[in-house]
Amino acid sequence: MDRITQIQGIQQETHFDIIIIGGGATGLGCAVDAATRGYKTLLLEKYDFAKGTSSRATKLVHGGVRYLAQGNIRLVREALFERGRMLRNAPHVCKKLPFVMPSYSWFDKFFFGLGLWVYEFLSSKLSLGETKFLSKKKTQNYLQTINSKGLVGGVLYYDGQFDDSRLAINLAQTAVENGATVINYCGVSSLLKENNQVVGVIATDEFSGEQYSLYAKSVINATGVFADEVLQMDDAKVSKTIAPSQGIHLVVDKHFFEGETALMMPKTEDGRVFFVIPWYEKWILGTTDTPVKNVEWEPKALQEEIDFVIHHFNKYATTTIAKTDVRSVFVGLRPLVKVANEQSTSVMPRDHTVKVLPSGLIHIIGGKWTTYRNMAQHAIDIAIEKGNLEFVKCKTKRLPIHGATSEIEHSHFDIYGRDATKIKELMQQDTTLAALIHPDYPYTKAEVVWFIRNEMAETLEDILARRIRLLFLDAQSSIECAFVVASILTKEKNKTEAWQQEQIANFKRLAQQYLIN
Repeated sequence: MDRITQIQGIQQETHFDIIIIGGGATGLGCAVDAATRGYKTLLLEKYDFAKGTSSRATKLVHGGVRYLAQGNIRLVREALFERGRMLRNAPHVCKKLPFVMPSYSWFDKFFFGLGLWVYEFLSSKLSLGETKFLSKKKTQNYLQTINSKGLVGGVLYYDGQFDDSRLAINLAQTAVENGATVINYCGVSSLLKENNQVVGVIATDEFSGEQYSLYAKSVINATGVFADEVLQMDDAKVSKTIAPSQGIHLVVDKHFFEGETALMMPKTEDGRVFFVIPWYEKWILGTTDTPVKNVEWEPKALQEEIDFVIHHFNKYATTTIAKTDVRSVFVGLRPLVKVANEQSTSVMPRDHTVKVLPSGLIHIIGGKWTTYRNMAQHAIDIAIEKGNLEFVKCKTKRLPIHGATSEIEHSHFDIYGRDATKIKELMQQDTTLAALIHPDYPYTKAEVVWFIRNEMAETLEDILARRIRLLFLDAQSSIECAFVVASILTKEKNKTEAWQQEQIANFKRLAQQYLIN
């Protein structure tokens, strides 16, 4: 998968069955769904795949325990089924993860334990493991660093975990392998209309500035938290459909919380859910649910959000952390469906909505990573009807995602699935590529070369933030290896020294936002 070939696709062909705007979870899911049904498909992303919310999740593939508490049984059941499909279709990126909910009152233990038992029951044949009540001692065995004062026991249950931006890249590869044209750094600047109906888009190559007029029988707006901006292109008077909510995550070293089991507190002092989750030899702590007015590509953590997460970790753990212990802080925006007269985003539905606007533009919002496949199926079914396309049944329920394999080496190469062998072949062909890009992390120069040649990595940020997750795991270390990675990128892209320095400067500015100063 390379960008030059994909650009040539729209230079040679300008008419498609379906054009999808947005290269996050929903858009990429739509591209895979449409392409596997045999429709001529084009996906356009203004920046990099999963640049926005889709690379900033809590890394969970889950049904949503708190949605169960809200009484949304349908959403939970749907998400649990989709959780099972994700783990089955992309086992190299997704895995089962044990969680323990510690309880500090007998009522909470049995109340939330019953809820978690229902949670497992709803997953039916796609259950990941048996939910169990735990004694105080067994709870401490699982959560070795848990604060035992007042602890009465806990509940063990299972959910899924994944690498969000790695899955996004694999979805892009899957779409291309099934005939789709998929282009990053190619944004939609306006919509093409005939008789007040959307018939296509004008796309701009963000690097060359070249514009393309592209036509389709159906156009899908799958731009997540930025979906209202596309609606403005269609109708400047349209009301907002999204109520964005911000969630932050702090990343700390593994020694602060012993073991491999995640912690879930279903209700903090202010009613929020709190997680401590193992991920790539670090812990992710979070999250928050803060309404925001302005939608930004690089949202910033609020001081009160940082304090909230640190306070709750120190409350539940025997170890304590300070701001200086945080390796990285990353922030995601949730594209929640706006509900009239509702101010609190924490109680807004996580359901998705698909609308066909008077212009024929298909607008999909809401949802979450776990339900991306089902959202895509819904959107493509509507696109088929709207575009008067011959109906073909959805094929993604059991579709293996690019790289899918159950073979595990228990090394960091596992995340690449079947591509791991090809990356290792690069190291055999050129032994210098076996060198690490940073002494504290396992990532090699060969992986960087692979990303550039096969995964449409175009910038230093693409590599360090989304192809590998070093910016999210350890922002300072990502800065320290910026020169090494930029040197490889510059050579592979045949760019100038000035371009290389600009890449490094841009990345360092970005990385500062992931550090707590």
